[in-house]
Amino acid sequence: MQDLIIEAIAAGGYFGVFALMVLENVFPPIPSEVIMGIGGVLIARGEMDFWPLLAVGTLGTTVGNYVWYWIGDRWSYRRLEPFIDRHGRWLTLCFSDVERAARFFQSHGQWIVFAMRFSPLLRTMISLPAGLSHMKAWRFLLFTTAGAAVWNALLIEGGRRLAPYLAKYEHAASWAMAGLIVAIVVFYFYRVATWKPRKEP
Repeated sequence: MQDLIIEAIAAGGYFGVFALMVLENVFPPIPSEVIMGIGGVLIARGEMDFWPLLAVGTLGTTVGNYVWYWIGDRWSYRRLEPFIDRHGRWLTLCFSDVERAARFFQSHGQWIVFAMRFSPLLRTMISLPAGLSHMKAWRFLLFTTAGAAVWNALLIEGGRRLAPYLAKYEHAASWAMAGLIVAIVVFYFYRVATWKPRKEP
């Protein structure tokens, strides 16, 4: 399983990493930790280079986040609420979540876009209230790119350093990676199956 995933990402090359990182930030169940971590493993194997991988991963992150920023900026609350009410189950999101995120964004200031790049749960969600608040696009892109570059560099370096251990403990690493992917998929479908819309009082 481990080698299958690694080889699949290697076959896609830098464009494949870019596409996966865009999807990861549009549709959160695909984890960047796995994508960029495996990129680090491929660097250790001599199949990729650090700077191009960091560049395409960060660009993909920024593009994926910009999708949610654009939706918030263009649609506003009036058009966004009925969309989330209709499709919230598959997004595992209700409009009260958006409202809470917007309050969080407004109370902490625009710099939080940078800080949330290091949060597994809020790094994508924060883009939506940034758009709803009509944050300047250049500032959003600057903070997102800077935060994503730091986070992706850490993930790549972590994958590179773990590569020898993956080779040494290949069997255990394969089970761990398969277990992580299964857990992510199961958690997502559990959220879909048990999702109920919440209304703010």
